[in-house]
Amino acid sequence: MRRVLLIHGLSSSPAGLWRVRHWLEEAGWTTEAFALRGHGGQRPADDYALPSYASDLAATGPWDAVVAHSLGASAATIVAAADSRWAARLVLLEPVWRIPAEEEPAIIADQRAELALTRPQLEAEKPHWDPRDIDAKLGSIAQVDPEAVTRTFTDTGRWDLTEAAGSLGVPTLVVSGDPQVYTMLDPADAKAIAERAPHIDYRVVPGAGHSPHYDTPEATRELVLSWMAEAS
Repeated sequence: MRRVLLIHGLSSSPAGLWRVRHWLEEAGWTTEAFALRGHGGQRPADDYALPSYASDLAATGPWDAVVAHSLGASAATIVAAADSRWAARLVLLEPVWRIPAEEEPAIIADQRAELALTRPQLEAEKPHWDPRDIDAKLGSIAQVDPEAVTRTFTDTGRWDLTEAAGSLGVPTLVVSGDPQVYTMLDPADAKAIAERAPHIDYRVVPGAGHSPHYDTPEATRELVLSWMAEAS
């Protein structure tokens, strides 16, 4: 039985990975989803630093694979870099590996504003999303501790996981949004890390933004499943 752990991103929840879960289960994987602290209706946490998210994840496993998005992919990077036995392979969808200090205030403001989104606003911003993605996002926003959205950044302080990413020792697919659309993964960082880490396969999905599984689901599905099959 091949077990895969699914991890969501900031102000999201396991419900947002419904499509990824379906893809993997159709391919014969047994899936489990993890709700990050302060998310998915969990009680507020004492802190929201990246190492704390990672500590929660480290207590799980080992896994045959981990598929994680955004904040979840950042935390998974920390765990897998520290313990290569935690996951036999990784699929990191838009991992946030580094945030320049000067960009952090704008990112926090953007993330906080997301908490007030209404359905008409989200549908207008994301007309290409499936209605189930709209439902999942709005439901996740309603369940997240609002403090988590700010304190994930402020509790973490300097956000730079490039060293940890470069030390990953298991096969890792890094899926990036299109820089011409939007990505939180600096292409220069990703290329430099992939060049010195032979286990990392860095791919850009044309037309995708920060959520490739929502933005370009068919292309993302093909990439993830073909890579998982090759890595098996």
